[in-house]
Amino acid sequence: MNDEFEHAWRVVQNTGIDVLTKFLDNRLDGRQANPFDTLTYSRIYGMIHNMCNRTDPWTAQLYVKHGETIDTYLHTTVLSALRERKGQDGTSLLRELKFRWENHKIMNRWLSRFLSYLDRYHITHNNEAPLLEVGLTLFKSKIYDEIKGDTTAAIISLINQERDGTIIERSLLKNTINSYESITKNLESYTNDLETPFLDATREYYSKKRAAWIVTDSTPAYLIKAEASLEAEEKRVKDYLNLSSKPKLLSVFKEEVLAKVATDLIDKEGSGCCALLENDRSNDLKRMFRLFSLVNNGTDHMAAIVQTFITVKGNELIDQRRARLDGEEKDKNDDPVFIKALIALYKKYHGVVTEDFSGNALFHKALKLAFVIFVNKSIGKFSNAELLSTYCDHLLKSGGEKLNEAEVDERLDRVVELCAFLSEKDIFAEIYRNQLSKRLLNQRSVSNDAEKSMIMKLKVQFGTQFTSKMEGMFNDLIVSADQKKEFDGMIEKHNTQIDFSVQVLTTGFWSTYKIPAMALPPKLTDCIDIFKGWHDQKYSQRKLTWIYSLGNSTVRGTFGKKHYDLQVSTLQAVALTMLNGGQTITFEELARKLNLEEIIMKPLMHSLSCGRYKVVRKSPTGNKISNTDTFEANSKFSSNMRKIRIPMASLDASHNAKRVEEDRSAAIEASIIRIMKARKSLKHKDLIAGVLIQLAFFQPNHRVIKKRIESLIEREYLQRDPQNQNLYKYLA
Repeated sequence: MNDEFEHAWRVVQNTGIDVLTKFLDNRLDGRQANPFDTLTYSRIYGMIHNMCNRTDPWTAQLYVKHGETIDTYLHTTVLSALRERKGQDGTSLLRELKFRWENHKIMNRWLSRFLSYLDRYHITHNNEAPLLEVGLTLFKSKIYDEIKGDTTAAIISLINQERDGTIIERSLLKNTINSYESITKNLESYTNDLETPFLDATREYYSKKRAAWIVTDSTPAYLIKAEASLEAEEKRVKDYLNLSSKPKLLSVFKEEVLAKVATDLIDKEGSGCCALLENDRSNDLKRMFRLFSLVNNGTDHMAAIVQTFITVKGNELIDQRRARLDGEEKDKNDDPVFIKALIALYKKYHGVVTEDFSGNALFHKALKLAFVIFVNKSIGKFSNAELLSTYCDHLLKSGGEKLNEAEVDERLDRVVELCAFLSEKDIFAEIYRNQLSKRLLNQRSVSNDAEKSMIMKLKVQFGTQFTSKMEGMFNDLIVSADQKKEFDGMIEKHNTQIDFSVQVLTTGFWSTYKIPAMALPPKLTDCIDIFKGWHDQKYSQRKLTWIYSLGNSTVRGTFGKKHYDLQVSTLQAVALTMLNGGQTITFEELARKLNLEEIIMKPLMHSLSCGRYKVVRKSPTGNKISNTDTFEANSKFSSNMRKIRIPMASLDASHNAKRVEEDRSAAIEASIIRIMKARKSLKHKDLIAGVLIQLAFFQPNHRVIKKRIESLIEREYLQRDPQNQNLYKYLA
């Protein structure tokens, strides 16, 4: 039987295997033409089929012959050819391996086709390895295991050459690496025999590059090289490495090239992050952010540098304002130069954060922390909150800076953004509301739409509570306009000889003002009495309080042969009537007739006799008002304008500190009640922490919070736990 099998196998050997071997040896040009026609293949297949279907099947012998055939070919032909290439350059070895690996796959495939009947039946019933798998296993044990060290070294050498700029055969690398991937069912051979040494070699390669670059290159130059190398490594994975290597390769790269020198690069003198910010190197900053974003916590140090840099720039603006005030510049609540500088600084570095750092939350936080530091550094008598509010007043008041609607809107946006950094936002709100009231009552607003737009911006930024009183002021004016129409229709029936109108305001919405008990001319008193009678009849439950300091008038003045319309406050108008007719009156006599205190009289008379339009002559001349001065109408007054507005210094502070304190106390108590109502019982330190978190418009002192807690305990909203004095309980 053995002789018969050997004879049959020799026929298969001669007509099939020898032909295949000869075909493979002559396939030097890499062509993959079919070595067998259909008839030959069918004849060989039929012979194998008959050998497997005998009464005593030769399946086991055929299975053994398959393995021996491949083993012999690999040992005598393939291994000897590869051993000859070992002493040559790595490229020659890889080319030979590529050729032999392709040949082996062709042989393995054809033998499996010839013996496919054996594959289907013998292997299934005898639990043997499939023929294709046997072929791969033999190649691994006979060829791969012997040469893998040399081929891996050759692959790494070629990759390093490519990294250094040499053009290599990428297809050769791809084919060779494919053999590592295909030699086993999983990627075990690829991972252990190629990937691990390749990653070690990559670490060594970039460690040397890093050491050279960090010494010779500036930070931008270093990062340009790093980014180019990173892109090359990513392309390398895509072109010929297994995709599973990408995260491991990039991790090695990022650690060696970026993480180990991150601080050195960011801090590098003359070219680090500070220098890039100073010189507006946008592209370099973007690249720095992109690369260090790839490293764990890589942008933390960058953000710290950015925060420090912006803080320094902001403090420079503070120092410039201090220097101006220490010089000859007068300290006043209007400093548009300083506010514009703050706006420009914020706009610039908000743009840097948005564009160069992709709006990253860490850098937005750095920007905020920097601005919080210096925006709350007030220089001189006036806080930055007041300077910001006055700048808004300057933009929204008629006669201010000539800007179009879009420019005003853009600057108001920037002011609101700056206000977000104020620790005492309630002070800004109080000052802004006071200035808004004067613009509205004196009809000095450029546009009601602009005013409402600003209130909406504040509402969006800080919430409804922040703007509720401002919105109430506008509602008041709407109601007051309707009342005015009704009253105007009624007063026409009276011969008052003056055009008289009244605005009725709700006390809770508007700022508090000085209420001088001024002596009024009879004609004005008659008008007031008419309005009071009409109002009391309609609204008997409402109490009227007259605020003459907010009123305004137009007075016809005749100086020589010229007539002027003087736009003045009610106080100024009454004072002018006292000087009508050319009489001279002393300061004290005028104060007595007007029934006004000295603190009101001095700014009043200063506006009429020492301002730009001196419609009243003071004796002696000078820019200060004293109790011994005398006043008379200035008969020599002359102006090119027929309508003249004579401003008067405000009698009220920019904000009522007592009212602000009261509002703060109410806000603290409301916050305490909200927290305790939800928690029922709470320790002292936890209650304090909760209040500080809730209050966004100001930062209350711990001592003030404690006072409010004590007040609530006295009023029986809270009580202390009898066993633990540090624990509060809510009393429903």
